[in-house]
Amino acid sequence: MTIRPIIGPNNPILRKRAIRVTSFDKKFQTLVDDMVETLLDAPGVGLAAPQVAVSQRLIIVRLMDDDESREQFGEDAGKLYVVVNPEIIKTSKERVEGVEGCLSIPGYVGTVDRYETVVITGQDRYGKSFRKKASGWLARVFQHEIDHLDGRLYIDIAKEVWEVTEEDETPAE
Repeated sequence: MTIRPIIGPNNPILRKRAIRVTSFDKKFQTLVDDMVETLLDAPGVGLAAPQVAVSQRLIIVRLMDDDESREQFGEDAGKLYVVVNPEIIKTSKERVEGVEGCLSIPGYVGTVDRYETVVITGQDRYGKSFRKKASGWLARVFQHEIDHLDGRLYIDIAKEVWEVTEEDETPAE
């Protein structure tokens, strides 16, 4: 496994719609493994393939796994989600404002409105169908990462963006 460099917003790959994954071969499995290692090293809670300069519809999500996170996120704390060709198929009417960061835009965070709950479908790393209903922070991370697959960054939809200070402890997505 290899830690891949995370590209910044000046790289055009981040602004393009990623290509649907059709092959789950050894090369793709290596990409998944590398992205997991990259995310854990970063550290962050989400990573999309375009962030490592690969224009494929693949996201990796892993919420924190400490005592506070286990209390807040329950069974989702520390669970690794590998979602291929993800789609949001249902959203709540309720939207929630929250602070987001991004591994591709280090040193900054912003306020973004997201749906409180989403249902996503896709495939796992081997091509098996996947469906997940997510609320709260997990729903926010899924939406943020799926935005990357469509060439959209949180700074494009943020109400406000600011430089991180010591008081800002938002994990990068």
